[in-house]
Amino acid sequence: MRYRLMIFDWDGTLMDSASRIVSSMQAAALEAEWGPLSDEAVRDIIGLGLPEAIATLCPGIDPVRAERLRDRYAFHFVEGDTTSMQFFPGVEEGLASLHAITNQRLAVATGKSRRGLDRIFQESGSGRWFHASRTADETLSKPHPRMLEELLAELEVPVNEAVMIGDTEYDLEMARALGMDRVAVTYGVHAPSRLAASRPVFTAESSADLFGWLHDIK
Repeated sequence: MRYRLMIFDWDGTLMDSASRIVSSMQAAALEAEWGPLSDEAVRDIIGLGLPEAIATLCPGIDPVRAERLRDRYAFHFVEGDTTSMQFFPGVEEGLASLHAITNQRLAVATGKSRRGLDRIFQESGSGRWFHASRTADETLSKPHPRMLEELLAELEVPVNEAVMIGDTEYDLEMARALGMDRVAVTYGVHAPSRLAASRPVFTAESSADLFGWLHDIK
């Protein structure tokens, strides 16, 4: 088995959630009296932890306004925004099939909060597929490799037997910092040219491409 551990990003890799992230962040920025944020600017920070994303989007923001923005974003993403979020086609079947393979380990490394990831695990029933997960609020945000280091240690898998799959340069650079193989998906938020700079071992243009390749190289 080439990879005993497959580590997935969440937003933009497994779940088509970018539109809700963008609209929720834009509404929160207006309510925090920061001002309008462009779609492109918000899409660029998807994958970072929320404090890091706000600091990047709103340079120099004061702590009180930053906290207000965080609170309003959480409200809109969970309750106030009704923009649809679904798994990309074939993701649920692909994860279930990989999970069924003896000794195959699956994990999540995400910029979400622990509360947010656990909520979507419960709502979608997808938590049963993963043997471990790390979120940005319980370790260091991408692109720092700490969450990958912790997953490798928890699951007792050497770096050369693991692969990171993601749709942003933050995912891929996190893995490259450890010398871990990485797979780029181009149906998420960062452009293919940007992902290519991180030298992925494979680039998937669809979730079907991704899971087909993962099954072939198990």
